[in-house]
Amino acid sequence: MILSGDLTIYLLSCICCLLCFSFMKMYFCRGNLPPGPVPLPILGNLHQLKTSFMVESLKALSEKYGPVYTLHLGLRRVVILWGYEAVKEALVDQGDDFSGRGAMPTFQKSTHQGRGPIFSNGSRWKEIRRFSLLTLRNFGMGKRSIEERIQEEACYLIEELKNTKGLPFDPTLHVSNAASNVTCSVIFGKRFDYQDKDFLDLLRMINEAAALASSLSGQLYSMYTDILEYLPGPHKKMHGVLCCLERFVERRVKMNQETLDPNSPRDYIDCFLMKMEEEKDNPETEFHMSQLVKSVLTLFLAGTETISTTLRYAFLLLLKYPEIKEKVITEIDNVIGRLRIPSMEDRNKMPYTDAVIHEIQRYSDIVPLGVPHMVMRDTNFRGFTLPKGTEVYAILSSVLWDPTQFTDPDIFNPERFLDEHGNFKKSDAFIPFSAGKRICIGEGMARNELFIYITSVLQNFQLKFSCDPKEIDIKPRLSGFIGIPVNYKVQAILR
Repeated sequence: MILSGDLTIYLLSCICCLLCFSFMKMYFCRGNLPPGPVPLPILGNLHQLKTSFMVESLKALSEKYGPVYTLHLGLRRVVILWGYEAVKEALVDQGDDFSGRGAMPTFQKSTHQGRGPIFSNGSRWKEIRRFSLLTLRNFGMGKRSIEERIQEEACYLIEELKNTKGLPFDPTLHVSNAASNVTCSVIFGKRFDYQDKDFLDLLRMINEAAALASSLSGQLYSMYTDILEYLPGPHKKMHGVLCCLERFVERRVKMNQETLDPNSPRDYIDCFLMKMEEEKDNPETEFHMSQLVKSVLTLFLAGTETISTTLRYAFLLLLKYPEIKEKVITEIDNVIGRLRIPSMEDRNKMPYTDAVIHEIQRYSDIVPLGVPHMVMRDTNFRGFTLPKGTEVYAILSSVLWDPTQFTDPDIFNPERFLDEHGNFKKSDAFIPFSAGKRICIGEGMARNELFIYITSVLQNFQLKFSCDPKEIDIKPRLSGFIGIPVNYKVQAILR
């Protein structure tokens, strides 16, 4: 008994020593890092954060410590950038220094520690991003343009909405399918039917992955990866979902391998396979099977979830503000009419609609925290020294809702993107796709999708909600990695 008691005391002493060492390492070994709240051992600054209202918590800390401060997300020490000026200075003015990608543990297993154009770093990132940009922009070598693919998909979406026969329905899978199919047509060479059960299951998995990444368990996993990796919990589902998506990609890659014609590449996968063959004798090539699967997976995920979530928010906001919706419909009728599908040329003639879509993106704030960055070298920033490898969160929400850039940012007001003559007015603080070296590679395609899908739906349907618009809740259901709107049902009644 005495031995057992001594052992217990010894173990508790060791734990206390480890906690003290952890605290000293976190707080006292800071060098010339920006100021920030004092962290607790193990917990870091978790006790000062409301994970369901992360942006509000970060805003409160910025008011105390300034636009650049140090924060401990559990065991991770990061630097937070708050507001337009700080974010622009880092991502644009010092873009090379801040061009690294920080850790994203919820996705890390499926990206093999940084593969693909989104999660990779250094020369690997530059090479894969350059290839992906070139392939996405110039894909097809004279075949159908991206705009034609979006217009075709818009027609399928309209037909699918007609099948609802004016009854209330949840638009989640409809808009997910539409958003995903454009990406699928480019990377897989085909679109999928709206009734394809296997593909609908994949879309549900993507929605689930986004919800898991934004949930409390997903955020805690990012903070305590080394601990939670060995414990059960909801965070374990994320890896299972991503593994299922990865197996789908692997099957598609195998199908392309078996039918590849180097003289007539059909999609992104074909182009990558041809690049693999071209560099097969290069032992240091980044073009290999694992890189292909990870690149396709990340493009597939990114090209589906963010656009579909923005569309869900778009229709929710238009239901909330019917007077704005009616102005958009009037502009559609005057410029496009009812007899042809919208095109990107129409956007320049439709400043109000363009302003509404910009305000939807600003207000919905789909990726509020942004994707984490990392400094690639010891970096001097605003009088502080950020050691190489420091993770940096440039909070996109703090830019899109910056009161110095957008008056009354908490009010949904498309007029802020119009000048006194009713012409569209740009804003440098409009960065829903981030900014600088790491700006989203699918920005152009996403902007085209949002315009054509929204105008096509409003051209053909009157959207209605069962209750008073004032009762519509436009606050996000989850707001971690991705801001996800509440679930709702809408009626699409033919005009």
